[in-house]
Amino acid sequence: METTVTEIAPDIYRLSTYISEADFLFNQFLINAEEPLLFHCGLRGLFPLVSDAVARVTPVEGLRWITFGHVEADECGSMNSWLAAAPRAEVAHGAMGCIVSVNDMADRPPRPLSDGEVLDLGGKRVRRLETPHVPHGWDAGVMYEETTRTLLCGDLFTAIGNAPALTESEIVGPALAAEDVFKASCLTAETAPTMRRLAGLGPTALGLMHGPSYTGDCNQALGDLASAYEARFADSLRK
Repeated sequence: METTVTEIAPDIYRLSTYISEADFLFNQFLINAEEPLLFHCGLRGLFPLVSDAVARVTPVEGLRWITFGHVEADECGSMNSWLAAAPRAEVAHGAMGCIVSVNDMADRPPRPLSDGEVLDLGGKRVRRLETPHVPHGWDAGVMYEETTRTLLCGDLFTAIGNAPALTESEIVGPALAAEDVFKASCLTAETAPTMRRLAGLGPTALGLMHGPSYTGDCNQALGDLASAYEARFADSLRK
């Protein structure tokens, strides 16, 4: 098992570990700027591999921000390992998630972020966007890097199996196939509108946590997945 490093946009790196026993891919994203930021901490057991991967790009002890979409083991399981390795680092998470979970879980007080708040990293700007229950978790949110128009979209478009670092191939079908297996997405009246708001950002790349990074028509992909979830939600109301 190894963690590979791929630059998916200028100074944005995908750190990817495929676990064959689970046939599942775990990705973190490193934004290398004056104040380096890590999106997704990863599982505790993967910390040695992922931290070695970060060190290929920038010193681990220089990390400034530790972030994730929502509280879940593969997103923040190794949070305190990163805080121990990077003395200047702060956890930055949505205000609701900090109140509910992270204030208690983190070894240092986190920085709560409001919806739409921007962290200026020096050369890069990341905006926290709250997406409650999309795809799941009441503290769910995504990060949008404004200078490269890269949407770090967490568990959206989750797919089973290994994947290339970058693709322009269709990602909606694999995401729906995985949803058929996991039933992991919250289907509510707000699911599709939330995804369409993300499409309105006009991203040029999507950083998937469990799948390839996508550089095709991101607006179309988000819109198509939104429509598919909307149809599934409507079907659930008729049952």
